Amino acid sequence: MAKVLIVDAAPIFKDFITDKLGAENIQLEFATERDAYVKMNSDFPDLIIVNIKKYSEEEAINPLIIDFLKKKIEDRNVHSVPVIVTGPQIEKEKISQLLKYGMIKYFKHPIKYDALFDALGRVLKKPFIMDTTPAVMDVHLNNNIIFIEAAIGLNREKIFLLKYKIEEIIEKNSLTMPKVILMMTSLNLSFVDGMNLELLFDTIRKNPKIHNRNIKVLSLDDIVAEMVDGHEEYKGIEVAKNISTILNSIVSNDGDSVEEVISNNILADTEKSETGDASIEMRFSSDSNKEDAINEAGSTLSVAIVDDDNIVRVLTQKAFLSIGATSDLYENGRKFVETAIEKREKGYDIIILDIFMEDVDGFTVLNLLKQGKIDTPVIVYSQAFQRDMIVKALSLGAKSYLLKPQRPEAIIQKAMEVLNAGKK
Repeated sequence: MAKVLIVDAAPIFKDFITDKLGAENIQLEFATERDAYVKMNSDFPDLIIVNIKKYSEEEAINPLIIDFLKKKIEDRNVHSVPVIVTGPQIEKEKISQLLKYGMIKYFKHPIKYDALFDALGRVLKKPFIMDTTPAVMDVHLNNNIIFIEAAIGLNREKIFLLKYKIEEIIEKNSLTMPKVILMMTSLNLSFVDGMNLELLFDTIRKNPKIHNRNIKVLSLDDIVAEMVDGHEEYKGIEVAKNISTILNSIVSNDGDSVEEVISNNILADTEKSETGDASIEMRFSSDSNKEDAINEAGSTLSVAIVDDDNIVRVLTQKAFLSIGATSDLYENGRKFVETAIEKREKGYDIIILDIFMEDVDGFTVLNLLKQGKIDTPVIVYSQAFQRDMIVKALSLGAKSYLLKPQRPEAIIQKAMEVLNAGKK
C-alpha cells in the first residue's frame, strides 16, 4: 500500500485529500511542521506533500518547513523520497531553491486538482481515473447567497470538489443560513445525465446549513423540474426557467430591481478575492489554453536531453516525466547550445548530455557552455567508458558521468543527487 505524508495541511485540503486518496486505498499520515520529521522516520512514506503559507514579506517560507526539508534531505533513509509542495504565489527563484530538498512539483494556491492528481499518479505509479467531461463550474458568494453556475456539461470531479468549495465559503464567511442559486441555463440535459444531476443536488444538500427551501434552480430543461418533483428528498427546492421568478424574494427584501440584483449579485463577487491556503479551485488546468495549462501544471524541474539517439531521448524523457519534470529534446549539440544561450535567464535545471554525436560532440558542448558562462549542472550519459574520456568530461565541468544503459530510476536518482549536491 502506498503511503503519503502530508505536512501542515489546511483543514479543507485535509478533508478533501482524505476522501479522494482514501478511496484509492492510499495510506495517509498528517503532521505539523514540528512533528513531521518524527512521523516521516516512523512511516517511511513514498511521497511527501508539504503545504506552505506565506510567512512574511522577508521570508516567503516558514523556517520550520525549511528546517524539516533540510533534515529530510540529509537523512540517508528518506533523502530520496519525492516532495510535492503547495503554496502561495512566490518568486520563481524562491520556488527553485526548494529543488535541493527533493521537490519535484510546486502547485500554487488555489490548486488545480487535475494537475495535482496527475502528478500523484505518476509518483505513486497509480494512475487516478478522472472524469474528463468538458464542464465549467463557477462558484461565488454575494452577501449570503452562493451562486453556482454549471455549463457545458456535468463533470463528476468538479461536483465532488463543489462540496469542499461550499464548505470553504460557508466557514470563511461564517454563514448561518446560506441561500444557493444554481444556474444551469447553458446545459442541455438528457436522462443519461440523471445520475450526475442527482449527485450535484446531493452534493449541495450535503452541507447541514443549506436547507431545501433555500435552494433555487434556474434551468430550461424540463428534466430538472421533473427530477425535483419526483424526488421526496428534494421537496422544497424551487426550479424555474426565469431568473425573475427565482429572484423575486430577494428583490422584495432588498428593494432592488431584478436588473440591479442580477448586476449586483450574479455578476459580482463579494467574497474576499484573496485565495487562502485552503482555497478550492473549481477550474482545472485542462480548462485553460495550452500555454496557461503549462504554467499552471505545477512543473518546476526543467530538463534538457541532448542525444542523437531517438530511443535514448524518448526513454530518458519518460523517466523524468514519471516525476513530473518537463524535458526538451535535442538531437544535436549545436541546436542545444544555441537554445541554451538564448534562454540563459530562464534556462534548464539540469542537462543530460551524450558524448558521441555527429555534428557537435559532448566535449564541444561542455566547452561552449563554459565559454557562455552557463553553469547549469550537466550529467554525461554515454557509452564512452574509457577513463580518459570520463576524466575529460568531468574536467570540462560535467557534474557526473553515467554509462549507458541505465535503469530510468538510476538516471532520476543521479539527477537528484547532482541537484542536491549543487545547492547545499
